[in-house]
Amino acid sequence: MSIKKDLDDGTRKLCIDFKWVIYAVTFSVPITHAATPSEKYHSLKNNLSQLIAPKSSDDFKTANMQQLSNFSVNPSTNALPVVGSGRPVEVVPVALWQSQRKLLKDAVQIAVQRNPEISQTLATLAAQNANIDVAKAGYYPQITGGVNTGDLTQKTSRGQQVLALNATQMLYDFGKVKSGVNTEQAKLAVEQANVLVKIDDISLDVAQTIINIQRYKKLIQIADQQIIGIKRIQEMANLRANAGISSQADPVQAQSYLQSAQSALIAQQSLLGQYQQHLTTLLGFDASNVKWTIPEDLVQQSDLYAAPQFNIIPQMIAAQAGIIVARSQKQQTQLSRYPTLSVKGELSQALHGVNPNNNKDGGFDSAIMLEASSQFYQGGATSSQIRAASFAEEAAKAQVNAVYLQVLDQIRTSREQIENKQRQMQVLISRQATTVRTRELYQEQYKLGTRSLVDLLNAEQAIHGANSELESARYDIYNSIAQYIATTGRSRQAYDLNNISIQGFEVQP
Repeated sequence: MSIKKDLDDGTRKLCIDFKWVIYAVTFSVPITHAATPSEKYHSLKNNLSQLIAPKSSDDFKTANMQQLSNFSVNPSTNALPVVGSGRPVEVVPVALWQSQRKLLKDAVQIAVQRNPEISQTLATLAAQNANIDVAKAGYYPQITGGVNTGDLTQKTSRGQQVLALNATQMLYDFGKVKSGVNTEQAKLAVEQANVLVKIDDISLDVAQTIINIQRYKKLIQIADQQIIGIKRIQEMANLRANAGISSQADPVQAQSYLQSAQSALIAQQSLLGQYQQHLTTLLGFDASNVKWTIPEDLVQQSDLYAAPQFNIIPQMIAAQAGIIVARSQKQQTQLSRYPTLSVKGELSQALHGVNPNNNKDGGFDSAIMLEASSQFYQGGATSSQIRAASFAEEAAKAQVNAVYLQVLDQIRTSREQIENKQRQMQVLISRQATTVRTRELYQEQYKLGTRSLVDLLNAEQAIHGANSELESARYDIYNSIAQYIATTGRSRQAYDLNNISIQGFEVQP
């Protein structure tokens, strides 16, 4: 009877406590209006569900810039890698470099050796390689140890102190550890592709910088020739004006054209200086006096009209590896539902008091046992992780398609630009001959008084304009070829970056 009475009292107490829990949970939500029974039911249901599973938050939809920008930027004081570090070849002195004629690939090979962005991706790659070892650690014994006290709720065991050493060896886990290793290895492929992407980006930056340096050097030469030609016309106008043959306005008009040409020259020199400074940043030394040569086989290296090999494009490699990562993560989450069978060994030594494992004062105990463990419920985390991995897999597949379209569009754009510029150059070559013949005729007619000085100045300007457009079209083609090489993943072949050490990283074709 006493046992039944105690159970009844305990049940009654539990029911009362549970009612207070319901009461507290329900009325913890402020009510601003009279709630209907249906609303009360849903409110109660939602509040109770929060006791066993977390509630999803929509805060990710709002970007709080005060929180995101709550940091300061302190430039690293570490020096950049020295020129030539990591290369198995002898570094050429800068002075000798500046006295020689160099190709695009020479500058690219130096730039990739010292660029900190490549160093960053290599450090991330090394970190991911370490994560593979972390995942493989699940195959090996796990040893833990520590000191614990007795049951603090009992006076007889409060003074107990037991030193315990536990060792666990996984025997079978339905492939959970293997799945984790596969996931980290797939992530390693992503990071390797990211290194290749960065190498291609730096190579493109160097190549286009040198191409633009050569462009503006040529445009400056044309601008100098234009100034010389306008000065010659100005001298002619001064002689005719002083002799009273022509108007005094002719020298003023010639001076205006001369100033315009001088202004254009300064603009070209400014752009040249900007690209030279950028190249200095990329190479680590002043290369303004280096005589650059764009290789004649650049078009052959680009393989312009061959079908693109998407499986060698770093962006595509990274996107495809992302699918494998998502699938592996999904499988890893699904396997987490299965139990893990392990063998467990335990050693314990009572430092003070009784060892609870054998009830001996200062006793020593050892045990070996089999253990099967499983996570039955984690607040819905497993199901949510599976859904997240499924969405991540769909996103990775979409990324592959996005990269495919992006590469295809860039390839078509580059080919179209090259073809149009080639047709434009043919027209400009004919225009060059026409403008030269026009200037000769205008000079004769000006001497006879049938042409004005403005016509002569316009003819001179047209010659140099045609020359500038022709050279700009030529270097636009070079720029498009460099872009095409980077887009199709052929930078390493074009700039001889295969089978050499790039800051300790080597690409083997």
